[in-house]
Amino acid sequence: MKKILFVAVLLVSSLTVKLADAQISFSLNIGSQPAWGPTGYDHAEFYYMPDIDTYYDVPNHQYVYLSGSRWIRSGALPPRYANYDMYHGYKAVINSPSPWRNAVTYRNKYAGYRGRHDQAVIRDSRDQRYQNHWNGDRGRGNGNGQGGNGRGNNDRGNGNDRGNNGHNDRGNKGGGDRGGDHGDHGHHE
Repeated sequence: MKKILFVAVLLVSSLTVKLADAQISFSLNIGSQPAWGPTGYDHAEFYYMPDIDTYYDVPNHQYVYLSGSRWIRSGALPPRYANYDMYHGYKAVINSPSPWRNAVTYRNKYAGYRGRHDQAVIRDSRDQRYQNHWNGDRGRGNGNGQGGNGRGNNDRGNGNDRGNNGHNDRGNKGGGDRGGDHGDHGHHE
């Protein structure tokens, strides 16, 4: 009887360890989220932007948007969204695979968020978990010019961040400003 009880306890404890291990495998991806991403999320697979009916694949640094009847993946937004301000447009975090397959659901769910410009973004947060976005790198991610976030446009949103410094900086639109001491990257002189 003791042997059966021992085997049962051993079996239950091994299942508990397996369940605990599965729960731990959920990873944080704070460092891979772009500076224009919303604050408050330790993990984000996708952002949905209701203003332009577009998704952003956080781990792969790609936009997913509708072109005709097909969903396109790209490192940059298409020209029709050239004036969209990534830092001020609303982004909903979606942690479901391929959310564009349920596009109608997300369009309806977030329709009321169109035109909202009051969402706090990582670049402007001083929360310690976002320190790699602001600690000495002026909001450019890891400071090496590639940003580590929002690839394809050097972490300048869609090249339309005008900021509040009055310089009407449009980031890298047209291949101009490449950073350095120019442009608005969270630092206001």
